[in-house]
Amino acid sequence: MTATPVTTPARRPRLRRRRRLPTALAALVALLALYTAWTNTRPLTLSATVDIDATPEEVWHVLTDFSAYDDWNPFMVSAEGTAEPGAVLHLVMRDKTGDMAFDPTVRAAEPGRELRWLGRVGPGWIFDGEHRFLIEPLANGRVRLTQSERFTGVAVPFFQSMLHTATLPQFEAMNRALAARTAALRAP
Repeated sequence: MTATPVTTPARRPRLRRRRRLPTALAALVALLALYTAWTNTRPLTLSATVDIDATPEEVWHVLTDFSAYDDWNPFMVSAEGTAEPGAVLHLVMRDKTGDMAFDPTVRAAEPGRELRWLGRVGPGWIFDGEHRFLIEPLANGRVRLTQSERFTGVAVPFFQSMLHTATLPQFEAMNRALAARTAALRAP
């Protein structure tokens, strides 16, 4: 004869609680996964544009002369590395919140056309920024430089306001400084 366990009324609530914990944890994991997917499919993009009296090659030269950034650049105050796909840069950016160093990987480097890199905070889904400089020829020996960054990751919604108020003005300041630097190098 085998003994059958008897469930007493006092034991039933404890069993229900034990069954609720895995369900609650599964629901939490599912919510976090959905939030992560949502934030990575809804990027925040900042963009600033300036027209410059220069050729694409002249703008490219100033943009990729990383060793001179500390002479003229109010946003990226220090830069090391080479403008080649796969290269890792070391950049120090400054905005009104202070300085931040990071090591993005160059994704595109087309002379006179585009420089793009990807910087990450964490393993790649927390806070990613794909920074891009696009140089477009215009009429009369001018170019349009568009500096933009596409932010994705779970932390981005929490920093959206700060990115607009602290970082975007630095894009604009860098664009103006790059135009002035290019003009200074053209002057006889």
